[in-house]
Amino acid sequence: MAWALKLPLTDEVIESGLVQDFDASLSGIGQELGAGAYSMSDVLALPIFKQEESNLPPDSDNKILPFQYVLCAATSPAVKLHDETLTYLNQGQSYEIRMLDNRKIGELPEITGKMVKSIIRVVFHDRRLQYTEHQQLEGWRWNRPGDRILDLDIPMSVGIIDPRANPTQLNTVEFLWDPSKRTSVFIQVHCISTEFTMRKHGGEKGVPFRIQIDTFKENENGEYTEHLHSASCQVKVFKPKGADRKQKTDREKMEKRAPQEKEKYQPSYETTILTEVRTNVTEQKCDGNVTYVNNSPSPGFNSTHNIVAFLIFFLQSVLFSAQNLLPTATPQDAQQWLHRNRFSPFCRLFTNFSGADLLKLTREDVIQICGPADGIRLFNALKGRVVRPRLTIYVCQESQQAREQQTKHENGDAAANTFFVYHAIYLEELTSAELTEKIAQLFNISPRQINQIFKQGPTGIHVLVSDEMIQNFQDEVCFVLDTMKDDTNDGYHIILK
Repeated sequence: MAWALKLPLTDEVIESGLVQDFDASLSGIGQELGAGAYSMSDVLALPIFKQEESNLPPDSDNKILPFQYVLCAATSPAVKLHDETLTYLNQGQSYEIRMLDNRKIGELPEITGKMVKSIIRVVFHDRRLQYTEHQQLEGWRWNRPGDRILDLDIPMSVGIIDPRANPTQLNTVEFLWDPSKRTSVFIQVHCISTEFTMRKHGGEKGVPFRIQIDTFKENENGEYTEHLHSASCQVKVFKPKGADRKQKTDREKMEKRAPQEKEKYQPSYETTILTEVRTNVTEQKCDGNVTYVNNSPSPGFNSTHNIVAFLIFFLQSVLFSAQNLLPTATPQDAQQWLHRNRFSPFCRLFTNFSGADLLKLTREDVIQICGPADGIRLFNALKGRVVRPRLTIYVCQESQQAREQQTKHENGDAAANTFFVYHAIYLEELTSAELTEKIAQLFNISPRQINQIFKQGPTGIHVLVSDEMIQNFQDEVCFVLDTMKDDTNDGYHIILK
């Protein structure tokens, strides 16, 4: 079922011919209705508008929005009455968005005869993905180098001026347009919903996106920074022809339902009306470029709830990233671990792998899948392996009891207990300063209290330990530490025996 829009215009406006221009801008919508058309009250009675009523202030119940955006793609019939509409799109296919001037007479006279700027974005509908949007988009960039998430089909577009696509913002396009003239912009979405899905059991259920349009007018300096209106709709993107198949499947499922059940669902509309978003858009300038950030939550979400949810998610992220991957981790947990440890390009390869599956991979398996460099890095991360120190030595502090036991042992007393406790010292820089610091840490003293370190040489001589001597120590060599008081100050000399 299709429907057309008819604004409650005055007779003078109708006589002036604006209705004819408006009807021309909606050519193709409502053809199945013949000459019939809906009034604005009929439009506001649609479920997609009813769901917003509870989120808007009471004084805006009958408010006519200054602009209206119509996405020329059919809505799904498998959406319940009071839920937001859902529209299926094909990857890479051009879809028309009609930019309509919906102002009443005398409303916003400052933009009459002037251009406005609209920014179209593809963003996540899911709140959890919104918190990690930058990370998700960076992962997509790695998997699809050189591609964009959102593009303008400029040859098919009508009435847009100065279209731009920032190469660093893959999900955003912008353009100028004159509200008094017919304007249609054609967009192409290149990412598919399943690319951001963390599959738990091998499912292919994709995440929904939002197509959001923010419109701005000029300020006194000629910059388009004053926010006028925002609207968005919920979409899912499928591989080519996938949206058509999904739409057909939903329609067939609805046809099999009982009449009583069908009444609980919305009909499928031939076009999708973007519903108003109550936002607070502020300007941020970075390196001379102006970007716009939505500072307010989407309709239906409480700001306090958002803050609490974000804090919980952030704390979980920090705690999880501080741990090694566990065998009990679900595929979803494993995907999060890969993201946080900079393995986002391989998330798709390990989509259905649990923690146990990943930990069972051998070094050769990981190198074959990811290549030599990333494979070795991933294998070391999975095994929680630390970098092996360049030199390990074992030391034991000599005491009076240890001396007596050692003397008994040298005199042949087999009953003497010669058990000593050694401590491991790991060296990376192989310098005497590093050895001094590690010994001080081991015995809980200040490094400044150790004046010199000597090694006992032949005939009992004391040889000063230098960097070169440490570099020639054998790995895992054992020493007994003896301390000698330095009479010149309160420090000590350390002797390695």
